[in-house]
Parts: sequence; C-alpha cells; structure tokens
Amino acid sequence: MSQLLGIDAGNTMIKAVLFDLSGRVLSVAECAGETFQPQEGYAERPVEDIWHGVSVAVTRCLQQAGSAANEVIAVGAAGHGNGLYALDKQQQPLFGIQSIDHRAIDTVQALEASGNDKAIYQLSLQKPWPAATPVLISWIKQHQPDRWAQIGHLLCAKDVIAHFLCGAISAEVSDAAGAGLIDYRQRNYSHELMALYGIEEALNLLPPLRESCAVVGHVTARAAQLTGLPSGIPVVAGIFDVVASAIGSGVVKTGEASIVAGTWSINQVVVDKPDYQRPVFMNSIIENDRFMAIEASATSAANLDWFLREFDDGRAGNGAAHSSDTVAHVEPNPQLPLYHPYLYSGRKSEPAKAGFYGLSGWHTRADMLFALFEGVTFAHRAHIDRLRAAGIPFTHATLSGGAARSCIWPQMFADVLGVPICVAECKETGALGAALCAGVGVGVWPDLAAAAQQAVQINPGELQPRPERFAFHDARYRVFKRLELAMSEMWREVG
Repeated sequence: MSQLLGIDAGNTMIKAVLFDLSGRVLSVAECAGETFQPQEGYAERPVEDIWHGVSVAVTRCLQQAGSAANEVIAVGAAGHGNGLYALDKQQQPLFGIQSIDHRAIDTVQALEASGNDKAIYQLSLQKPWPAATPVLISWIKQHQPDRWAQIGHLLCAKDVIAHFLCGAISAEVSDAAGAGLIDYRQRNYSHELMALYGIEEALNLLPPLRESCAVVGHVTARAAQLTGLPSGIPVVAGIFDVVASAIGSGVVKTGEASIVAGTWSINQVVVDKPDYQRPVFMNSIIENDRFMAIEASATSAANLDWFLREFDDGRAGNGAAHSSDTVAHVEPNPQLPLYHPYLYSGRKSEPAKAGFYGLSGWHTRADMLFALFEGVTFAHRAHIDRLRAAGIPFTHATLSGGAARSCIWPQMFADVLGVPICVAECKETGALGAALCAGVGVGVWPDLAAAAQQAVQINPGELQPRPERFAFHDARYRVFKRLELAMSEMWREVG
C-alpha cells in the first residue's frame, strides 16, 4: 500500500509523520531543536539544526513503520512562516532566524515613520512586523553587511527541508505570501515591493516561486542514506504550516474556517478574493484560486504549558488532560478570575503582559485554570472579531492543535465564539496537510479538496454553542477587553 510522508517544522520541534492514503497515522516521531539567543531579542536556529532534526525525526518515523517505510511514494514539508534562513553562494548554511525574533523592531518603526508600511500593505496585504521575512532581510542588509555579502539564497523554514532532501533551491506561494513577499497584483515578487523595504537586491537571492503541490526534485542518495527514505521519490515544494493545518483539518473551500490553538492563536478563513473592509494581520494563498485571511498572535495553548511547568503541584498524571478534567468541574460564576494570555506579548500595538485579575483568597488552582482556558479562548475571539469586522463571516469552524485534544476546551470555543465547532480527528494536522500536498503532486488526487475529502476525518458530533454559556462568557469577555484597555498605559510603562 502506498504511503505519504509529511514533515512539520515548527520553531522548536520537527515532526515526521507517515500516513496511508486514507489519512491514517502509521508512525510519528519528533526531534526537539534549540533556540539560540546570542543577545536580547534574538532567536536563531542554524540551518544545520533543521537538517539534523529532519534526519533524526524521519529516521525514527520510518524505523517505527517497519516494512511500510518501503512504500513511501512522496514527501511534503510544512514549516513555520516568516523568519529567515540563508545559504551562501555555494549552497552551504549561513544562518537561521526564527519567527519569534524581535531584533528588527527599529526597522519596523522606520518603515512606519516613512509611511512605507501603508504602501507595503497595499501590495502585499501584510503590515511589517519584526520577524517578517522582508523586514529581517532589510535588517541584515543594514546591520550586518558582512553577512549580507555572503548570502546566495534566502529561504523559508520548509524550503531548507526541501533543499536537504533533494537539493532544490525553491520557494512556494503560500509561504511567500504569508511572509509578505508576494505582490498580489502579480502573484509574484516585485521590484516595487522590495524597493519599499530597501532590498531590491534581494530579488536575485529569492528562489523561483512554485505551487505548493509542485514536484521540485527527488530524494538524493545522500538524503536517503541519512533518513532511510527511498532514493529517487518525489519531493514537493511544501506549504506554510498554518495553511497546512487548515488543509489537514479539511478546511480547503471558500467560507470554511480553521482555528489552530497551539503555541500561536491561528484563526483563518478561506476566501475567494482578498478584498477586505479593513486590514487583517496576514494573508496566504491556497492553490490557484483561493486565499487565506489570517488573524494570529502568540496567545494560545502555550499559556497552559507555562502554567503547568511553573505551578505543577506534583500530583500524578497532572498535565493537559488532568487540567481539562479539573476545569470541567468548575461551576461558572461571575466572581471567577480573569486572565490575559499575553505571556509572549501577542498584541501588536504595545508590549502586552499576561496577568490574572480579580483573585481572592477563596479562589483555587482550578479557578485559575478555568480563567486561563477562558482567557486563551477570548484571545481567539478577539482575532475572530477582527475577521468579522473585515467582512469575513463564517458559520462554523474546525478546531485543531493542543486545545482540540482537551475534554473541555472545544466546547468552550463553541460557547465563547457562538458558532458550532468541529474537531479534527488527526492530531498532526500540519504534517497531514504537507502529506496531502505530496499526494496531489504525484497524482494521487487531482487537487487538495479531493485529497481532504478522502483523507481528513472529523470527530463525530458538532459541538453547538449553549446560549446560557455564551451569555456568561460574553459578559466576561467585555470586562476582559476593558481590562486590556485599562492596562495599556501600564504595559507601555513597564515595557
């Protein structure tokens, strides 16, 4: 039986997942990476670390699969968007910068002061932010001229994987669009857009754009030796990881919505035209005729990881599942505390901070966990309110990511957002989306819609919003937003 391999490279973890053509997971393995911070605000990962992570994860995945590993017919990769990875003119590693890097704040401020940020949005449907790829390119050119002179190729994270597997120097449209490199008038790079960033020379360093499902090369003998993959099988261009997660959740058609509750709060809707009533945070592209309107920030389930890491009381089995059981037994009442999920900032206009509000001596650890679950869901609602304000409505959404595996959180999403919620059955939606691109690339399916229809399973039973719970959360959400406004000046003062 034929198999597809999907690789999902986040900022900290690289996963390799083997699927059959029905979307069933046959094996999964991962390799953790390390973020290097040579100075404050920097977040770097060497290109060699991605190569190592892919080699380890794929090797382990295929070893688990046993004889099924011999049936792999194609490989696709998804990777975190933005950031910047560079090879020299001999295609050897130079440096890697992750999408949580903040070094280029001064570059963003300069673009805003000049008014170029508005012109940039008109062309790319993306406002500059510190870890956006063209912002980082501009920063490297201005502040590290020696590095700049050595660059031969500028890549995104999953492009590094394609190069490792098949030697291709490639880029593709979903990642380039999400990185703010696409001029939507041309659906390609443009001199005018690069000039607004002051990086016209970068046009010669960016790889040719390919479609996500296009075959860009074949697994080399060297990569086969390092990973255990069959030599010569096709490698596709790959895809931006947030779009991959949507596809792996079955969200591929116009009007469908995907919510990814992981490290980042990802809230995205498929549209047939990127024509909005007000700007949205980010845009991307699905195949030839659809676009993804995205509102996102680092305000989601990573808050729970932090809470459990710092305040775990040592009870057996205490983790995300246990926390969900705990929250399920909290009786909703207006006196419960509130939580701002801004541990990693997440708001664009000021350096927001996390915080619990309204704590009293009788509140328990369970009450705090309830506030955290609710606060994360409120942050998703704030993004969805912006999508709706931009004229991008939807009637239901599919939830994936860590929160989707909770016994309580999916229902809370339905209650807070006021829309029915479905949950993707596959836990590895990013890798599945990448694998489906590989399948389309080698002709298993004609397009991603057909691939999703066959290979994506949704858990039975759509979760409906409960009117009384919607009213309860809605009142608390309004206090949550008023607290946010009241804290804005303090956040700026404390930095």
